[in-house]
Amino acid sequence: MSARTVQKAFGFANAATESAESVAETVLRLEDAFTAANRERLQEHGPQCLAEPELLAILLQTGKRSMSALKLSRSLIAEFGGLVGLASGPNSVAAKHALSALQFARLEAALEIHRRLTRAEIPAREPLAHPAAAASYLAVRYAGRDQEIFGALYLDTRNRLIAERELYRGTLNRAAVEPRRVLKEGLLAGAAGALVFHNHPSGDPTPSAEDLAFTRRLAEAGEVVGIRLVDHLILGGVGRWVSLAQRGGW
Repeated sequence: MSARTVQKAFGFANAATESAESVAETVLRLEDAFTAANRERLQEHGPQCLAEPELLAILLQTGKRSMSALKLSRSLIAEFGGLVGLASGPNSVAAKHALSALQFARLEAALEIHRRLTRAEIPAREPLAHPAAAASYLAVRYAGRDQEIFGALYLDTRNRLIAERELYRGTLNRAAVEPRRVLKEGLLAGAAGALVFHNHPSGDPTPSAEDLAFTRRLAEAGEVVGIRLVDHLILGGVGRWVSLAQRGGW
Protein backbone atom coordinates (compact mmCIF):
# COMPACT_ATOMS: atom_id res chain seq x y z
CA MET A 1 0.00 0.00 0.00
CA SER A 2 1.48 3.35 -1.03
CA ALA A 3 1.98 6.28 1.30
CA ARG A 4 -0.61 8.21 -0.73
CA THR A 5 -3.13 5.39 -0.24
CA VAL A 6 -2.49 5.30 3.51
CA GLN A 7 -2.80 9.05 3.73
CA LYS A 8 -6.06 9.02 1.80
CA ALA A 9 -7.43 6.21 3.97
CA PHE A 10 -6.59 8.06 7.17
CA GLY A 11 -7.93 11.24 5.69
CA PHE A 12 -11.28 9.63 4.98
CA ALA A 13 -11.34 8.06 8.44
CA ASN A 14 -10.62 11.37 10.10
CA ALA A 15 -13.23 13.10 7.99
CA ALA A 16 -15.82 10.50 8.94
CA THR A 17 -14.93 10.82 12.63
CA GLU A 18 -15.03 14.59 12.49
CA SER A 19 -18.36 14.44 10.68
CA ALA A 20 -19.88 12.14 13.33
CA GLU A 21 -18.57 14.33 16.13
CA SER A 22 -19.89 17.41 14.36
CA VAL A 23 -23.35 15.86 14.08
CA ALA A 24 -23.30 14.86 17.78
CA GLU A 25 -22.22 18.35 18.80
CA THR A 26 -24.97 19.87 16.67
CA VAL A 27 -27.58 17.62 18.30
CA LEU A 28 -26.32 18.57 21.76
CA ARG A 29 -26.44 22.27 20.89
CA LEU A 30 -29.98 21.92 19.60
CA GLU A 31 -31.14 20.03 22.69
CA ASP A 32 -29.39 22.49 25.01
CA ALA A 33 -31.15 25.28 23.11
CA PHE A 34 -34.39 23.40 23.77
CA THR A 35 -33.53 23.40 27.50
CA ALA A 36 -32.95 27.17 27.31
CA ALA A 37 -36.35 27.51 25.64
CA ASN A 38 -37.86 25.56 28.53
CA ARG A 39 -36.36 28.05 30.96
CA GLU A 40 -38.12 30.81 29.06
CA ARG A 41 -41.40 28.84 29.15
CA LEU A 42 -40.99 28.44 32.90
CA GLN A 43 -40.48 32.17 33.36
CA GLU A 44 -43.46 33.06 31.17
CA HIS A 45 -45.98 30.38 32.11
CA GLY A 46 -44.75 28.84 35.37
CA PRO A 47 -43.15 25.46 36.16
CA GLN A 48 -46.47 23.60 35.90
CA CYS A 49 -46.27 23.82 32.10
CA LEU A 50 -43.12 21.67 31.96
CA ALA A 51 -42.84 17.88 32.02
CA GLU A 52 -40.65 16.18 34.64
CA PRO A 53 -37.64 15.62 32.31
CA GLU A 54 -37.75 19.28 31.27
CA LEU A 55 -37.75 20.46 34.88
CA LEU A 56 -34.87 18.14 35.74
CA ALA A 57 -32.88 19.31 32.70
CA ILE A 58 -33.18 22.90 33.91
CA LEU A 59 -31.86 21.80 37.30
CA LEU A 60 -28.89 19.82 35.91
CA GLN A 61 -28.17 22.55 33.31
CA THR A 62 -25.67 20.39 31.40
CA GLY A 63 -25.55 16.81 30.18
CA LYS A 64 -22.47 14.69 29.68
CA ARG A 65 -20.47 13.50 26.70
CA SER A 66 -22.79 12.68 23.79
CA MET A 67 -25.85 13.25 26.01
CA SER A 68 -27.66 16.54 26.46
CA ALA A 69 -29.15 17.67 29.75
CA LEU A 70 -32.62 16.80 28.45
CA LYS A 71 -31.60 13.33 27.27
CA LEU A 72 -29.82 12.64 30.57
CA SER A 73 -32.93 13.77 32.46
CA ARG A 74 -35.18 11.50 30.41
CA SER A 75 -32.85 8.58 31.13
CA LEU A 76 -32.89 9.29 34.88
CA ILE A 77 -36.68 9.68 34.98
CA ALA A 78 -37.18 6.42 33.07
CA GLU A 79 -34.77 4.37 35.17
CA PHE A 80 -35.80 5.61 38.61
CA GLY A 81 -39.54 5.82 38.03
CA GLY A 82 -40.02 9.57 38.08
CA LEU A 83 -39.02 12.28 40.50
CA VAL A 84 -40.19 10.25 43.51
CA GLY A 85 -37.68 7.54 42.64
CA LEU A 86 -34.92 10.10 42.27
CA ALA A 87 -35.77 11.54 45.68
CA SER A 88 -35.29 8.13 47.25
CA GLY A 89 -31.72 7.49 46.18
CA PRO A 90 -29.61 10.35 44.80
CA ASN A 91 -26.38 8.50 45.62
CA SER A 92 -27.42 5.62 43.38
CA VAL A 93 -28.31 8.11 40.66
CA ALA A 94 -24.88 9.71 40.80
CA ALA A 95 -23.07 6.36 40.76
CA LYS A 96 -24.98 4.87 37.83
CA HIS A 97 -25.04 7.93 35.62
CA ALA A 98 -21.69 9.49 36.54
CA LEU A 99 -23.13 12.88 37.35
CA SER A 100 -20.57 15.58 37.91
CA ALA A 101 -20.00 16.84 41.44
CA LEU A 102 -21.85 20.04 40.56
CA GLN A 103 -24.83 18.18 39.06
CA PHE A 104 -25.04 15.91 42.10
CA ALA A 105 -24.88 18.92 44.44
CA ARG A 106 -27.71 20.64 42.55
CA LEU A 107 -29.85 17.50 42.61
CA GLU A 108 -29.21 16.81 46.30
CA ALA A 109 -29.88 20.44 47.27
CA ALA A 110 -33.18 20.48 45.38
CA LEU A 111 -34.28 17.20 46.95
CA GLU A 112 -33.37 18.40 50.44
CA ILE A 113 -35.37 21.60 49.92
CA HIS A 114 -38.33 19.41 48.94
CA ARG A 115 -37.91 17.22 52.04
CA ARG A 116 -37.72 20.23 54.36
CA LEU A 117 -40.79 21.81 52.82
CA THR A 118 -42.64 18.52 53.25
CA ARG A 119 -41.60 18.28 56.90
CA ALA A 120 -42.51 21.93 57.51
CA GLU A 121 -46.08 21.22 56.39
CA ILE A 122 -46.57 18.37 58.86
CA PRO A 123 -47.68 20.37 61.96
CA ALA A 124 -50.62 21.83 60.01
CA ARG A 125 -51.70 18.47 58.61
CA GLU A 126 -53.99 15.83 59.97
CA PRO A 127 -52.49 13.76 62.83
CA LEU A 128 -50.00 11.09 61.78
CA ALA A 129 -51.71 8.17 63.49
CA HIS A 130 -53.17 7.03 60.16
CA PRO A 131 -50.66 4.76 58.38
CA ALA A 132 -51.17 6.35 54.95
CA ALA A 133 -50.39 9.84 56.26
CA ALA A 134 -47.24 8.66 58.00
CA ALA A 135 -46.12 6.54 55.03
CA SER A 136 -46.61 9.46 52.65
CA TYR A 137 -44.47 11.66 54.86
CA LEU A 138 -41.71 9.08 55.35
CA ALA A 139 -41.58 7.92 51.73
CA VAL A 140 -40.22 11.30 50.64
CA ARG A 141 -37.12 10.72 52.73
CA TYR A 142 -36.59 7.00 53.15
CA ALA A 143 -38.42 4.79 50.63
CA GLY A 144 -36.16 3.16 48.06
CA ARG A 145 -32.89 3.89 49.89
CA ASP A 146 -30.08 1.40 49.30
CA GLN A 147 -29.12 1.49 52.99
CA GLU A 148 -31.30 0.32 55.86
CA ILE A 149 -32.43 3.07 58.21
CA PHE A 150 -34.41 2.84 61.45
CA GLY A 151 -36.05 5.83 63.07
CA ALA A 152 -39.02 7.15 65.00
CA LEU A 153 -41.64 9.85 64.78
CA TYR A 154 -42.59 11.08 68.25
CA LEU A 155 -46.17 12.27 68.69
CA ASP A 156 -48.17 14.27 71.21
CA THR A 157 -51.46 13.13 72.75
CA ARG A 158 -53.30 14.16 69.55
CA ASN A 159 -50.88 12.21 67.35
CA ARG A 160 -49.23 15.33 65.96
CA LEU A 161 -45.53 15.24 65.17
CA ILE A 162 -43.28 16.82 67.78
CA ALA A 163 -39.93 15.22 66.92
CA GLU A 164 -38.29 12.97 64.33
CA ARG A 165 -35.18 10.91 65.00
CA GLU A 166 -33.05 8.72 62.76
CA LEU A 167 -31.67 6.19 65.25
CA TYR A 168 -29.74 3.60 63.25
CA ARG A 169 -28.23 3.43 59.78
CA GLY A 170 -26.54 0.59 57.92
CA THR A 171 -27.05 -3.16 57.90
CA LEU A 172 -29.27 -3.56 60.93
CA ASN A 173 -29.03 -6.38 63.41
CA ARG A 174 -32.37 -6.40 65.20
CA ALA A 175 -30.61 -7.33 68.44
CA ALA A 176 -28.67 -4.05 68.19
CA VAL A 177 -31.81 -1.92 67.89
CA GLU A 178 -32.62 -1.36 71.54
CA PRO A 179 -36.15 -0.33 72.62
CA ARG A 180 -34.43 1.59 75.41
CA ARG A 181 -32.84 4.00 72.91
CA VAL A 182 -36.14 4.52 71.09
CA LEU A 183 -38.00 5.24 74.32
CA LYS A 184 -35.26 7.42 75.79
CA GLU A 185 -35.51 9.78 72.81
CA GLY A 186 -39.28 9.81 73.24
CA LEU A 187 -39.05 10.75 76.90
CA LEU A 188 -36.60 13.56 76.10
CA ALA A 189 -39.05 14.88 73.49
CA GLY A 190 -41.99 14.69 75.90
CA ALA A 191 -43.81 12.30 73.57
CA ALA A 192 -47.02 10.47 74.35
CA GLY A 193 -46.60 8.07 71.45
CA ALA A 194 -44.03 6.76 69.00
CA LEU A 195 -44.37 5.62 65.42
CA VAL A 196 -41.25 3.71 64.44
CA PHE A 197 -40.18 2.92 60.91
CA HIS A 198 -37.46 1.28 58.90
CA ASN A 199 -36.89 0.59 55.24
CA HIS A 200 -36.09 -2.61 53.35
CA PRO A 201 -33.52 -1.82 50.63
CA SER A 202 -34.69 -4.92 48.74
CA GLY A 203 -37.90 -3.04 47.97
CA ASP A 204 -40.07 -5.74 49.58
CA PRO A 205 -41.76 -4.34 52.72
CA THR A 206 -42.89 -7.74 54.03
CA PRO A 207 -42.06 -7.87 57.77
CA SER A 208 -39.63 -10.49 58.99
CA ALA A 209 -40.00 -12.56 62.16
CA GLU A 210 -37.31 -10.35 63.69
CA ASP A 211 -39.32 -7.22 62.83
CA LEU A 212 -42.38 -8.61 64.61
CA ALA A 213 -40.43 -9.77 67.67
CA PHE A 214 -38.71 -6.40 68.03
CA THR A 215 -42.01 -4.55 67.70
CA ARG A 216 -43.57 -6.64 70.47
CA ARG A 217 -40.64 -5.90 72.78
CA LEU A 218 -40.85 -2.20 72.01
CA ALA A 219 -44.61 -2.06 72.63
CA GLU A 220 -44.25 -3.83 75.98
CA ALA A 221 -41.41 -1.56 77.08
CA GLY A 222 -43.36 1.49 75.95
CA GLU A 223 -46.28 0.57 78.20
CA VAL A 224 -43.94 0.57 81.19
CA VAL A 225 -42.67 4.12 80.59
CA GLY A 226 -45.93 5.58 79.28
CA ILE A 227 -45.11 5.91 75.58
CA ARG A 228 -47.65 4.19 73.37
CA LEU A 229 -46.41 2.44 70.25
CA VAL A 230 -48.69 3.83 67.54
CA ASP A 231 -47.33 1.80 64.64
CA HIS A 232 -44.30 0.26 63.00
CA LEU A 233 -44.08 1.11 59.30
CA ILE A 234 -41.85 -0.84 56.92
CA LEU A 235 -40.98 1.02 53.73
CA GLY A 236 -40.17 -0.81 50.53
CA GLY A 237 -39.86 0.48 46.99
CA VAL A 238 -41.62 3.59 45.77
CA GLY A 239 -45.28 3.43 46.84
CA ARG A 240 -44.83 0.18 48.80
CA TRP A 241 -45.13 0.01 52.58
CA VAL A 242 -46.59 -2.14 55.35
CA SER A 243 -48.22 -0.98 58.58
CA LEU A 244 -47.94 -3.58 61.34
CA ALA A 245 -50.82 -1.90 63.20
CA GLN A 246 -52.98 -2.11 60.09
CA ARG A 247 -52.10 -5.80 59.70
CA GLY A 248 -53.59 -6.47 63.10
CA GLY A 249 -50.73 -5.64 65.41
CA TRP A 250 -47.66 -7.49 66.50
